[in-house]
Amino acid sequence: MSASNHLTRPRLPYWLLAFSALVFACAALSPVASAQASDKSVCPRPAAGSIVPEPEDLRSKNGKLEADLTAFNMVDAKGAYRYCFSDANGRESPNLRVSPGDLVILHLRNALVEPKSDAPKSDAPAAHHMHTHASAADDPCNSGIMSDVSTNLHFHGITIPPVCHQDDVLKTSIQPGDQPFEYRFRIPSDEPPGLYWYHPHIHGFTKNQVLGGASGALIVEGIERSRKSVAGLPERVFIIRDQDLVNPDAPPSKSEPVVPKFMIDRDGDAANNGTGFGKPAKDLSINYVPVPYPDYPPATIRMRPGERQLWRVLNASAITYLNLQVLFARSAQPLQLVAMDGVPIDHNDSRVDTENIQTHLALPPGARAEFIVTGPAADQPALLVTRSVDTGPGGENDTNRMLAKIVASSDAPEPRSTLVASPVPLPPPTQAWIGNTQPVRTRRLYFSEKLSDPNDPTSAVEFYLTVDGQEPKMFNMSSGVPDIIVQQGTVEDWIIENRSRELHAFHIHQMHFLLLEYAGTPVNEDFVRDIVNVPYFDGRSLTYPSVRLRMDFRDPNTVGDFVYHCHLLEHEDKGMMGLIRVEPAAPLRRIMVPDRASRAATIFLAAPIR
Repeated sequence: MSASNHLTRPRLPYWLLAFSALVFACAALSPVASAQASDKSVCPRPAAGSIVPEPEDLRSKNGKLEADLTAFNMVDAKGAYRYCFSDANGRESPNLRVSPGDLVILHLRNALVEPKSDAPKSDAPAAHHMHTHASAADDPCNSGIMSDVSTNLHFHGITIPPVCHQDDVLKTSIQPGDQPFEYRFRIPSDEPPGLYWYHPHIHGFTKNQVLGGASGALIVEGIERSRKSVAGLPERVFIIRDQDLVNPDAPPSKSEPVVPKFMIDRDGDAANNGTGFGKPAKDLSINYVPVPYPDYPPATIRMRPGERQLWRVLNASAITYLNLQVLFARSAQPLQLVAMDGVPIDHNDSRVDTENIQTHLALPPGARAEFIVTGPAADQPALLVTRSVDTGPGGENDTNRMLAKIVASSDAPEPRSTLVASPVPLPPPTQAWIGNTQPVRTRRLYFSEKLSDPNDPTSAVEFYLTVDGQEPKMFNMSSGVPDIIVQQGTVEDWIIENRSRELHAFHIHQMHFLLLEYAGTPVNEDFVRDIVNVPYFDGRSLTYPSVRLRMDFRDPNTVGDFVYHCHLLEHEDKGMMGLIRVEPAAPLRRIMVPDRASRAATIFLAAPIR
């Protein structure tokens, strides 16, 4: 099963024909705006319809990337909060470009301000709004303060230790007025080349900050060393984010099919109506260019006619699923998938260059896809769109919509970055392919939800991610008691069920996993992921839908305490998260045994020293 098949389709697929006609009609009417920002304030945003800007690049030099980042926020003219990270030159959410083995030093300053009393509030239970280790409240490494003005950084997908100054999100928290906090870590020499990202991970407030735009790309260079098909290609980075609706009270566009009256869920978002149309739960943007409901004026991507480019696409949404397609004159175009979640296809054998062709790419929140796009001919109508995703009866409404027009012209500017044309191939991996490695055990986990007051259908929903056999509970930052303990050097299989009526996205920090089965169907993938959809329960089947994952704890950088959770961030903030502890590999214990000739021989056993 390919990457593109791991999502649910719209319930009324014949309306997709109407969608294709609709988006091209609307795109033809949409003016092309300038790429200039619509304001000059903190966390500026381009105007709707702008040319999609390229994020600025911060590149490592002589094996080191050192930069200053400041976390800002502001309230826009409509009362919505914006968040962003800016570098010392005021460049918002820059790409961090590094190579394997590079040292990364980031000085993070917190310039967040207290929200107004009517500003958006956290989705977390009240008990989680602020958790403090009182003995070290002034130490960012042990603060544990989780508030709407706290910040930190999570380096999503990178296999670095879950410790302070590297990738700890359990206790590390920087407050306004603190001295700049130093992140210092080294990109592993065997880190797969590809697209990763950074964002704050303040439990209870992650959704608000990511929804406000606090995210950026982290690129490990050298993908052309693994996939020769991309050598010499120009590359583009597209970060798709979601945000609260700019026009929440507007009726759907008259050009859309008539749909049932929209429903509002307990979070105030439009609930899934199963049609692919109507009011979406959130608006989307592409590199901060907003594409607001109800008319979805598309941004503009310029490229040369027939030009081949590598597109690196990050779904940095807080809650929105994407189902990406490139359409030429309403026809879906082939997209040559090169990497998923930062890991090249066939990364276990870089001598192979598999041609993995897809016509749509499913990206749950937090996921990334890197693929080759061939531009349209001059004057040929072309669009980048996202099709609807059936998130289940309990999910949000993720609708069909345009993201950008693709305009081909001979005077289109060259992208800022081009891959090496004649790269030195990557050396073969030193570890066995995880698909050929036997697991030491199988565990079962499950997503579930429950009303906080079973007698009140309007009460808040509690979200759980539970190890089978344990009592469901919302994640408690102050507990420190791991839900799962594993040993570094091992491989496990995890079966993750979904017992709820909405789609969830499983993610784990510090590592990747191999998808083995999806909804009971064997999967044969030649790449690993760090996020995967888990289908929703239909309420009728005799078994719950599930995925089977092969979890890779062989890397020493996984040692420590870190989290796994649903990457719909409002679910994570409300407790759908667990704590895992990876203990160091057992030391070798030396014992003496006789060999067949009665001579002493030494055998080393991987067992704890008693």
